[in-house]
Amino acid sequence: MSRTGKGLDIWKQVRAHLKKNNVEFKAFETKSVGHATELARKISSLPEEEITLVAIGGDGTINEVINGITDFDKVRFGVIPTGSGNDFARGLGLTDDPLLQADVIINSKDTEALDIGQVWWEGCEKPRYFAISAGVGLDAIVCKKTIDSKLKKFLNKLHLGKLTYIILTIQTLFSMETAEVKATFDDGEEREFRKLIFAAAMNFRAEGGGVPMAPRADAKDGLLSMCIVHGIPKWVTFFCLPFLALAKHEWIPGFDIINCKKCEIRLDKPVVLHEDGEYCGDVDHVVMECLPEKLRLIV
Repeated sequence: MSRTGKGLDIWKQVRAHLKKNNVEFKAFETKSVGHATELARKISSLPEEEITLVAIGGDGTINEVINGITDFDKVRFGVIPTGSGNDFARGLGLTDDPLLQADVIINSKDTEALDIGQVWWEGCEKPRYFAISAGVGLDAIVCKKTIDSKLKKFLNKLHLGKLTYIILTIQTLFSMETAEVKATFDDGEEREFRKLIFAAAMNFRAEGGGVPMAPRADAKDGLLSMCIVHGIPKWVTFFCLPFLALAKHEWIPGFDIINCKKCEIRLDKPVVLHEDGEYCGDVDHVVMECLPEKLRLIV
């Protein structure tokens, strides 16, 4: 579980609820970045035939956990959302009532198979999984900037955290360099994109706390929805951002959505890459792929 303030408060409620209902459990608090991955690796490597693994946290915690799972076939995965974005939970329609969600996990024997994504880039030690999205360009740069953003910490205290992304997106859009891209989809379809602003591989419809990059993306269809913005002036992109926020951008020239199982991207310069909002590095060659029905979610 995440040990952030909100996460800890919710965990105390859930723990009391579990004890009241005589539910056996073992709980582990994350101590640092990457600790949830280490814990998930140890738990999923236990010799039991089936393991129920529950993440209490936000999208970052979920990402760390799925990157630690060693055997997806035997893991029943549950989520009690506590983060600020919660694109994973929102995208699946999970309740934001932690005790109701705990009851679902306790009582349900059903699971639903969800796709996850996998991203590889030149120089990485091994591919990384993503639940929601991965991408290069504008959205990735904004994710990188928010990691240690004093503005985000300040606005979060005022419950205005989403304003951070708006401010940084506008600032970054006009300061970033665009890139020239050659992309290969699935088994060989090639396309070139001039003046790339961003390319986001969406498993869910929204990222960044609810921005619907790919309104028809579905985490159960075996496909990624690539949202690619290219070939248009930055000032045009700026005035189109409200349409993006309202999921009305698919008709705009230069805003392409392409469904595929796999996408390989080569860029003319290193560009920032993220997966589920986590900074991966500056890359000029990246492969994003859908892994169908990989994650067994308790429903």
